[in-house]
Amino acid sequence: MAERKPFLLRIDPELWADLESWAQDELRSINGQIEYVLRQAVQKRKGGLALSGADSRKKDRTDHESGKRFATTRKSR
Repeated sequence: MAERKPFLLRIDPELWADLESWAQDELRSINGQIEYVLRQAVQKRKGGLALSGADSRKKDRTDHESGKRFATTRKSR
């Protein structure tokens, strides 16, 4: 597994609660959810929609705009 850069993040308690709920819905840790959201934002800023392999490992996801759940397959490494 790739090495991770640890850092301290100060965050509004209400935002934390929202992220915690969202992470539970998607069966991720809070840290994993924050990394997922940041990765999506970076990809969007770069003009791409492709997600990294780490993001595609999730089996069951929710399309938050429509609220529909859909299954994905795991990518081999």
